[in-house]
Amino acid sequence: MKTITPTELRANIYKLLEEVLTSGEPLEINKGGKRLRIVPVNEGSKLENLVSRPEVIQGDPEELVTISWEQEVNLDLP
Repeated sequence: MKTITPTELRANIYKLLEEVLTSGEPLEINKGGKRLRIVPVNEGSKLENLVSRPEVIQGDPEELVTISWEQEVNLDLP
């Protein structure tokens, strides 16, 4: 990630913004020991952000309908 000062940003703001948009790489501005970032926003489908987790259901999902939970759960509440 490229790091610049506010003075460099002011002098080259249009060029730097274009770099961020074309490369997709964030730009970091260091101002007095604090950091700011300019990052491109990817306006994609929310479904693209889903993470595949094949280990969540192991087996046939249809079997979940017929599972008996009586021995697994103790419903004798005080």
